[in-house]
Amino acid sequence: MITTDTPRHQGLRKRLAEGLKIKGIRDERILDAIASVPRHVFLDSSFINFAYKDQAFPIGAGQTISQPYTVAFQTQLLDVKPLMKVLEVGTGSGYQAAILCEMKTKVYTIERQRELYIKATQLLPELGYNPAFFLGDGYKGLPTYGPFDRIIVTAGATAVPEELLDQLVVGGKMVVPVGPGDQQTMLLIHKTGHDEYITEKHGTFVFVPMLKGTVS
Repeated sequence: MITTDTPRHQGLRKRLAEGLKIKGIRDERILDAIASVPRHVFLDSSFINFAYKDQAFPIGAGQTISQPYTVAFQTQLLDVKPLMKVLEVGTGSGYQAAILCEMKTKVYTIERQRELYIKATQLLPELGYNPAFFLGDGYKGLPTYGPFDRIIVTAGATAVPEELLDQLVVGGKMVVPVGPGDQQTMLLIHKTGHDEYITEKHGTFVFVPMLKGTVS
């Protein structure tokens, strides 16, 4: 059962979007999506009153829902356009997928934790968002469904996943946090040709680790 989306929630979302703009998020489409997607329904009831603070929260299975600034920052780097084919690695709560759906992209999202996968497959359609859901190993991506215009990784990888690079179209972009331990460097990778890439670094962030395999 979805928690009611009240005028108060809507006002808090608008304020959150305004705060993200002050922090440097320039893409109005992202700010509009942040102001539209009811983040509070993605959280455990004990965190609902804090849903529109710009911080991460636990969502179960040892995972978190990312800080809204991080979601907006990654999405801005991704530079999506309507109808682009986007692979999201790490469905988690489903919030990032909802933002991408709100921006009219074709979202394919993969999650390794069955518990989170089931929750997301139930919640997102209730909200009117219908990405293609997959339970599997994010490091392997979805080669059968590629190539993709964009790939976004929402967990910290120890190295750039080579199999995901192979699933990018030439001219495509991948955003992935990479680094050992509990801090990663946000990379924006442009695929300029077959096995040809340009990589940009965009600051440090903290993500839960990107793990291999699936959890039943």
